[in-house]
Amino acid sequence: MEFVLLNCQLPNERVGDLRAQLAANRLGIRRMQDLFARHGVEPFSAAMEDLLNYTERRMRAGIGQIPDGTYVFEDYLDSGYLDGNDALRLAIRMKKQQEGITLDFTGCPPQGPHPLNINWTATLATCYYALKTLIDPELPPNAGLSRPIRVIAPKGSILNCREPAAVDARTQTAQRVVDLIYGALAAAIPDRVTAARNGANSSLSFFGIDPRNGRRFQYAESIGGGFGARARRDGLDGVQMHVTNTENLPIEALENTYPLLARRYELVTDSGGPGTYRGGMGIARHIEVMDGQLVGWPRMTRAAVAPWGLFGGKPGGPGRVDVLPADGSVEPPPRIVDRTSYRRKSTAVVLPPLTRTPTRSFGLGRYWPDSTAASAAAPPGSATILTTVQRASCAF
Repeated sequence: MEFVLLNCQLPNERVGDLRAQLAANRLGIRRMQDLFARHGVEPFSAAMEDLLNYTERRMRAGIGQIPDGTYVFEDYLDSGYLDGNDALRLAIRMKKQQEGITLDFTGCPPQGPHPLNINWTATLATCYYALKTLIDPELPPNAGLSRPIRVIAPKGSILNCREPAAVDARTQTAQRVVDLIYGALAAAIPDRVTAARNGANSSLSFFGIDPRNGRRFQYAESIGGGFGARARRDGLDGVQMHVTNTENLPIEALENTYPLLARRYELVTDSGGPGTYRGGMGIARHIEVMDGQLVGWPRMTRAAVAPWGLFGGKPGGPGRVDVLPADGSVEPPPRIVDRTSYRRKSTAVVLPPLTRTPTRSFGLGRYWPDSTAASAAAPPGSATILTTVQRASCAF
């Protein structure tokens, strides 16, 4: 454990996490040993195989309800890790045939000198997750669900990177992979797919020395956003979704633990575009540095490329981060790019006391299933459908 802790920025904080993980694993080992002792290895193994086979049957049955055909979709990944106003074009070609489905990401960009690359296992997990939510959300999460699914991404691409590619911000790209899958299947199962959700793992981080106790600290929080509009109702406001897998940090806990003050924490009114059913509202969170001199930086996508709407629904509002010095001026965080390394730093800035960093997450795309829009082949400008699909009725 000491070797691991020596490679952590804040070993005093991480030691509790590691001890909890070790304790959980030891308990798991004891309980598995107890099951083997009571039932024997062979019956236990047979039961596990039965569960995998059961999951596979359910997944195949769910896939079988999707119309056969080939569906394609494209979206763009913007990030402070990329130069200027660059955005990476990501695309999927999905082929569904009987009880099997293939997701082909050939044509996505090569891995790059940024931490947006995804290792192969993370890409697979993201694909399995997205299909599970649309096909059978109550499906047991085990390897059986992946058996009817084939995923293709060339080695050395952003979705299947080679060492030593940086992957620290891979969740940003993973969120866009989910958007691709949802967008592709919008034509096939419009009653299940939502408009684009916030499509990012937006976060705000500060680190430095806490002047109250002289200890080094790091504050990092993933900030939620809106949920995409659904076929028959509005999207949820101010929630986490997809691969963020985090909870809201109460401002009372933030202010008690760090030399920071939450000036505002609220939903952003009208942060999505109009539609029959609106997308969820984004979040505004204003953090003020109370004492000491800290370094802070945000991570955000969907700041330049807004979440898309479906069937005529308008896109949601983009994200935004500003720095407000004590003199009342407004300035965007500067970008720091190290071109000699695979690890690029994004929007880092020194923050003296009384500096505020307002972070605004995005509203979501809207769903507009009127008689005209529902006859469209796909979200405008986003997809081309290569097969004829009988659409559901428009009486939503």
